[in-house]
Amino acid sequence: MDAAGLLMRMDITPGQTSDYHGFDLVMDDNLPAPLVLLADKGYDADSIRNDMRNRYIQPVIPMRKSRKKRVGSDRPLYRLRNMVERCSNKLKNARQVATRYGKSAKSVLGIIDLASIHLWLHYFST
Repeated sequence: MDAAGLLMRMDITPGQTSDYHGFDLVMDDNLPAPLVLLADKGYDADSIRNDMRNRYIQPVIPMRKSRKKRVGSDRPLYRLRNMVERCSNKLKNARQVATRYGKSAKSVLGIIDLASIHLWLHYFST
């Protein structure tokens, strides 16, 4: 799978909020449904896994060490998550994204959108 087949969704939560509390914001119903959810251990919760299965989305989430009920995940598919991490790191190269100069969530998300467009144009121009 190449980068053109991936869709990355972002939203902003308070810094002290756990990852799975922001899950509903990212998986809003008005967006196209993904086929696979590639997420880190912060999203390892039975409620998230059940919600994904009810939506016919394959959850690819590694288990936390503290999980009592063992759940497997597709390791070759999970390796694609490094593209998401690399994209996040490239977005942080934009000074305003890294330092979060925006005073509101809308302005920060707008800055992320502009940086994403810049990356997208650079990707297709090379």
